[in-house]
Amino acid sequence: MPDERELEAAIERLLDPERFSEAERIVAQAAPQLQKVLAAALAEGGWFGEPHENETLKVATMPDPDERVLAVRALLAEEARMGMMVGVAVGWALKEELGTIESNSNPGGES
Repeated sequence: MPDERELEAAIERLLDPERFSEAERIVAQAAPQLQKVLAAALAEGGWFGEPHENETLKVATMPDPDERVLAVRALLAEEARMGMMVGVAVGWALKEELGTIESNSNPGGES
């Protein structure tokens, strides 16, 4: 596990748009499968279960239109944050899986 300084340096390197071109290509190619994994992870975490449905109904039926708009925006923002965090976790796990496959196929560390 990287220390805090290494993690900050890695995040800083990610600000370079060129760093994402290969990752974007891979993600676009794997999107259908990754979407299934993300949906399963969100479901297992209870993110879109009954409490979420209840909150959605509560927000959608607020009588005051201004309050309703603010509440819908807040709910959408929270959903986006959770989706991104779970998506990052899925991506991290995928990277680890791919690293395991690579190290198993190259046990001597030869290129």
